Amino acid sequence: MRNIKCILIVLGILLLFSQQVTAQSVQKESNDKSANVNLNKAAEELAKSLEANDEIKIAGSYEKLAQEFIEADDLVKAEEYLKKALESFTKLKKKEDIARISRSLARVQENQRKNRSALSSNTVVSKKMLNKNVEPAYDADAKFKQNAESQAVQYNTVPSPSIQQLEKEKRNEEIADAYVQKAEMSLQQKDKTVAIENYNQAISYVKDKPEEVIKLKAELAKVYTADNQFEEAIAISEKLLAEARTQKDFDTEIVQLQSLATVYFKKKEPKKAEHLLKEAYALATEKGKAAEVKKSMEKLLDYYRETGNYKESTHIYEQFFKNFEELLRKDSAQTDKAAFLVTEEKIRQLEKEKVLKDELIAKKNTFNYFLIGSMMLLLLLFGLIVKALYSIKTKNKEIALQSLRREMNPHFIFNSLNSVNQFISQNRELEANKYLTSYSKLMRNMMENSNKDFITLGSEIEQLRKYLDLEHMRFEDQFDYTITVDEKLDTETIQIPNMIIQPHLENAIWHGLRYKEGKGLLELSFSLAKGNVVVVIRDNGIGLTKSQELKTKNQKVHQSRGLTNTKERISLLNELYKKEITLDIAERANPDSGVIVTLHFPLIEK
Repeated sequence: MRNIKCILIVLGILLLFSQQVTAQSVQKESNDKSANVNLNKAAEELAKSLEANDEIKIAGSYEKLAQEFIEADDLVKAEEYLKKALESFTKLKKKEDIARISRSLARVQENQRKNRSALSSNTVVSKKMLNKNVEPAYDADAKFKQNAESQAVQYNTVPSPSIQQLEKEKRNEEIADAYVQKAEMSLQQKDKTVAIENYNQAISYVKDKPEEVIKLKAELAKVYTADNQFEEAIAISEKLLAEARTQKDFDTEIVQLQSLATVYFKKKEPKKAEHLLKEAYALATEKGKAAEVKKSMEKLLDYYRETGNYKESTHIYEQFFKNFEELLRKDSAQTDKAAFLVTEEKIRQLEKEKVLKDELIAKKNTFNYFLIGSMMLLLLLFGLIVKALYSIKTKNKEIALQSLRREMNPHFIFNSLNSVNQFISQNRELEANKYLTSYSKLMRNMMENSNKDFITLGSEIEQLRKYLDLEHMRFEDQFDYTITVDEKLDTETIQIPNMIIQPHLENAIWHGLRYKEGKGLLELSFSLAKGNVVVVIRDNGIGLTKSQELKTKNQKVHQSRGLTNTKERISLLNELYKKEITLDIAERANPDSGVIVTLHFPLIEK
C-alpha cells in the first residue's frame, strides 16, 4: 500500500510538471506568434516606406524592424537592419539619430561578442557627441567599456602580445573571438591550414559554451570540406549530429544532416547524401520546420534534376504537398515566418529598386545639372556676345556722332578766310584783326567741346553769340540778330546737345537773309515748355522755295549735307541716350517771309 501511494505521488508530480511544461510551451508559442505578427507589421511598414521612397520613414522603419528582431532575440537580423538604419540616417545627416542607432548597434554586436565591431560603433557615438553636452547612453555599460578597452589593446596594438595578455587574465571569450578573427583573415588569404588551427584554438577556449562550440565546429567542418579533407569534416559533423540526437536538439540535428549531405556530395557519394537529405527532410516535416523542409527539398530536387531521376522528383513534390497542411498546423508560427520571408523578399526587391531609382535620379540630376549648366553657359556666352555687339554698336555710334560733330562746314571756313582777305585788301586791318581774334576764339571753343555730346546751355549760347557776331561783322548791312533766354531756364545747370543749333543759324544767314532786299532779322529764343527746352530760330529772309531756286549746284549739295548731318546726329543721340530730340523746319505763312526752325530738347540737368 505504501508503495502504491509513493507511485501515485510520483505520478502526480509528473502530471503537474507535464502541465507546467505544456503551459510554458503554449505561452512560448503565443509569444512567438505575437513576435512574428509584430515582425510582419514592421516589415510591411518598411515595404511601404521603400515604395514611397521616403528616406526619413525608411530609416525609422529599419530601426523599428531591428528592435523587433532584438525582442525576438535574433541579433544577426537586428544588426543587419540597424546598419541599414544607420546608413539612412547618415544620408540624412541626422546626428542624434546616428548616435542613437550606433549605441544600439554597439550593444547588439557586444552581445554577439563582436567586440571589435562594437568598439567601432561606439567610436561613432563618441564622435557624434563631441560637439554636444550629451553622454552616450552606452558608456554607462561598464562591461562594454571594459571589453572595449581590452579590444583597443588587442587590435590597435601588436596582436600577439595582446592574446598573451588575455590568456594571463583568463578572458577566454575574447581570446576565442581573436582566434576567430585570425581564422577569417586566413581564409581571406586562402590559407586553410592556418584557419583550421585558429578555429581549433578558438574551440578550446569556449568548451563551456555548447552553442559556441557547435557553431565553431560547423565552421571548421566547412573549412575541412573546402580543403577536401572529407573524413575530418564527416567526423566533426557526425559527432555534432550524435550530440544533437542525444540532447534532442532537432534544429542542430537537421542542420548537421544537411551539412553531412553537402560533404558527401562533394566526396562523390551521392547516395549517402540523398539518404541524409531525406532524413533531414522527414525530420523537418515532422517538427514543422518549414524553412528547413524547403532547404532539404531544394537540395534533393537539384540532385534529382542532375541525375534525371524525375520519378523521385515528382514523388517528393507529392509528399511535400501531402504534408503541407500538417506542416503548417504543427508550427503555426512558421506560417508567420513564411509570410515574413515573403515580405522580406519583397523588401530586398524594393531595396534593389530603390538603389536603381536613386542611381537613375542621380544620373538624371547629373544630366539635368549638366544641361542647366550648359544652357547657363550658352546663355552667358550669348549674353557676352550680345553685350559685345551692343558695345561695338554703341562705340560705332559714338564714333559716328563724334565724326559728325567735328565735321566743319567748309563754306564757313572758306568764307571766313575770304572775309579776312577782303578786310585786308580794303586796308581795314583793324576789322581783319578783330575778325581773326573772334574767329580763333570761336574755333578754340568748338575744338574744346568737340568731344562732348552735351554742354551747358550757357556755353552753347556763348558759342552761338560768337558765331553770330562773326557773321554780323561780315554781313552787317544784311541782318541784325536777337537772342532771348527764358528766365525759368538755369543756363549753368541745364544741358543741351552740342553743335545742333549752329547749322540752322548758318542756313538762315547764308540762304535766307543774305539775299534779302533790305536788312533782315534773325531771332533766336530759348524757352521752357512742358519739361522741354524749346529752341526757335526765326528769320525773315527769302524763304525755302526762293532760296532753292537761287542755289547753285554746289550750294544745293552743301545744304543737303548740312541738314543730313544734323538729322543723323539727332537720331544717334536719341538712340544712345534714349532721348526724344525733335526737329521741325517750316516756312512762315507767307513763303517769302522766312523760315521757322523749332528744336525740342528734353530737360537735362547736371
